[in-house]
This record gives sequence, C-alpha cells and structure tokens, in this order.
Amino acid sequence: MSDVNDQALETAMAAVDAAFPALCAQLADLVRVPSCSFPGHDPQHLQAGAEATAACLRAAGFPAVELLDDGPWPPYVLATDHRAGPNAPCVLLYAHYDVQPIGRDELWTSPAYEPEERAGRLYGRGSADDKAGIAAIAGACSAWLHDGALPCNVTVWIEGEEEIGSPHLEAFLDAHIDKLRCDALVIADLGNVQTGAPTLTVSLRGMVSATIQARALAGPLHSGMWGGPAPDVVQLLCRALGSVSDAEGRLCVPGIAIPEPSAQALADLERVPYDAAAMAASMGVVPGGGDLSDGVRAYRRCWYEPVFSINAIHAGGAPGAAGNIINDCAWARVSVRIVSGMDPDATLTALAAHVRSQLPSWLQCEIAAEQSAEAWATTTDHPLFAICHAAFARGYGVEPVQVGCGGTIPFVGVLSERLGGVPALLVPVEDPDTRAHAENESVHLGDLRKTTRSLAAFLGMAGAVKKRGDRAQ
Repeated sequence: MSDVNDQALETAMAAVDAAFPALCAQLADLVRVPSCSFPGHDPQHLQAGAEATAACLRAAGFPAVELLDDGPWPPYVLATDHRAGPNAPCVLLYAHYDVQPIGRDELWTSPAYEPEERAGRLYGRGSADDKAGIAAIAGACSAWLHDGALPCNVTVWIEGEEEIGSPHLEAFLDAHIDKLRCDALVIADLGNVQTGAPTLTVSLRGMVSATIQARALAGPLHSGMWGGPAPDVVQLLCRALGSVSDAEGRLCVPGIAIPEPSAQALADLERVPYDAAAMAASMGVVPGGGDLSDGVRAYRRCWYEPVFSINAIHAGGAPGAAGNIINDCAWARVSVRIVSGMDPDATLTALAAHVRSQLPSWLQCEIAAEQSAEAWATTTDHPLFAICHAAFARGYGVEPVQVGCGGTIPFVGVLSERLGGVPALLVPVEDPDTRAHAENESVHLGDLRKTTRSLAAFLGMAGAVKKRGDRAQ
C-alpha cells in the first residue's frame, strides 16, 4: 500500500461526496422498479430491473455494459473496465437487483415502490437490500471513471434472483465463468452492526429448511363430542417442535454437534460495539423480551451458534374464523441456521429423525426438505483484507470491526471456490434499522455515502498492488 497516491484517494472520495445527491436519485429510480424474483410476480419487472441497473452503470462511465440473458435466469448485468492492464489486479464487485415481496402493504408508512426520504433514510423495498449495493458500486466506480480511469481492473456483476437462492447460479458460472475471473470478490450486501460503525463480515451462517405435514384424523371433529379420546394433531406437532430447542432457545437435537467459535471470532466479539436498547428497538421486541443483556452473548448467538425457527405453522381456518374443532392435520415450515463446521444434509436428517421420534408412531407425517445452504467462513490473512480494512477506516473515519453474520448467502463459498479460491470481502450497505425483508425497509444515507467512499478508496488502494503470477500480492 506504500504506492497509494494519497491525494488521488482524497479526490475520489470528494467526488463521491459531490455526486452523492445524484446517486441517491439514481437509487430512488432503482427502487421504483418492482423487481421481485419470487414466483407469482411479473418477470418483466426483473427485465426492467436489469435494464435500470445497466443504465446506472453506463451513467457511472463504464465503457462496456451488457445483459447476459442467454439462459433460464433473469438477466445478469455485467459491466467491465479492464484498462488498468495485465499487471493490475482485477476486482469483481457483486450486488443484486431483485427484491423481496413487499409483505403487508398496510404496514408500510409510504408505498413500498415509491421511495421516500425521511430523517436521513431512504424508504422503499430494495432501498437497502440490495439496490443500495448497486448504488455504492456505481458511485465508487464513477468517482474514478469521471476523472479519467479506474485504478485497477473492475468487473461489476449484478444478478436478479439472489432473494430466491440464486437457483441458476451454477449454470450461469458454467456458461460464463471466464467473464468473472478476478483477484478479489467484493460483495456489497451486508450490514453494519451500528450506524456509523464500519463492519466487515468474515462468516455467514448456512441454512436448512423443511416442511412438515402431520395428519391424525380423516377430517375435523366436534371438540365437545370427541375431545378427550380423539388425538389433537396440533398439540402433538407443537410438542415435537418445542423439543428441538431447550428453554433458552438453543438447539438440542441428538446427532447434531455444535462447533465452538474460533478463538479469533470470540476475541473479535469483545471489540464489537453494543447497545442493548438499540438492538431491542431494531428487533421491535416487546419490553423485556429477547436475550439482549450481554452483547458478547447476543452476537455469539446471532453469528456463531445454530438456531431453530418455526417459520410458519397452520391448522384449521383463517384467524378469527376457527370453529370449536379438533383439527385433522397441521402443517409447519421450519428451518435451522447452521454454523461453519455443520453439514446441512446431516443436520436436516437428524432434525427430521428427532421430530419423528417425538410423534406417535401411528401419526401420518411427511417431512420434505426445502432449502439447503452451507455456512461460510474465511481467514483474513490475504493482503487485500488489510487493504479493505484500511479503506473502510478511511471512508468512515473510524476503524472497522470484523464480525460474523447470522444470515445466509449460499453462493459465497461456491463462487470463491469456482474463481480459484480468491478472497471474498463482504462489505456493508445496511444497518440495524434497515428492516430488510420486512415492511418499511430503508437505507441510512449517511452510511451509504461512507460505504461508497470506502469502496472508492479500496479501488485506489487495490490499484497500487502489483500482481505476481496470477494473484494480487
């Protein structure tokens, strides 16, 4: 990093600051596109999302922008500028333009696809997850492109089906892996632990999920006439699911071994800023709820311990329309967020065996696997991690912290491996008040500006690195 032109970095970050109002307007335009990738939503909106993303990257100054729609996937957007030459490293910058469904429309303070700025935040579906990532990438690159050229080779890769698990990613990589060759992968789709606290993510939980269908009767029964001798399938299923975790909510299934966090991860926890009241407010937990008294304990449970969740459970009629019956069947969707060292298939097998063992043998029960994604963790000894750390310290004005993340991005490990083991750098565009996947999603514009500044600084610092062989050193 000794060859970094300090004045050039300051100029690039100043350019980010000057252009930031225009960048926010571009982000608002992206949010207006209802590019939801879930089944039942208009696929033309994904096409529109890809085109809007391409327009944003063209406006940033990229000399080559294309839509890759030659497969069964929504269009991928690829922008490239490799004019820095063969001796400069190549950075692959990733985000996604697809979004979650809006949820309950009546809970939005402003319409989900009509972006609105309030108190320093931009509200709207996708404003943070992950169209903010697109904006940060475009803004960081534009800061260099509009003043001449990027200091390193850059490929920008934006997809349109991350929110549904990137089901065509492997097929896309089979067809286009050569277009993505790089020395470092930067994923702009994570979050800060607190507003203003730059946060670099070095591990992700994985996930397995399944649906459970249990039946005890041919049809519903009158609860007065038959209550007592007739089996209550809802109670039976609830008891079985309740046995998966202990009284403190920790997974306790025979056959599932829970790895201990590394010594480095535990040491990093001590340095992460923590505000119990702010976390409770971000969660929206009722007063006194949650395990929030100790930050190290709370973050350890969020990032480095598995957790079982009942995502949905149903029996009988709609809420408010239930009769006095004993239900014939019950349905649940459950998941386990797993940590590094846990095998997804083995976890699901043990979970299913345990649930069956807690149900009567005569009960008809079907357990069907849904999703499966491995956990991911990385070491931080590659020199580009130090560069990323320094860049975010510069862009935010405070030192970053390294953390885990409780969420899952299934392709991180796969992509890093397919690209030859390049380092994956996971950088923030969200914060604890973002409410990603929920109603009233928003992005903190101050943090978005600082992340954009940091990415601009990272590109400048990476450009000062010379390659030896086929890797940046």
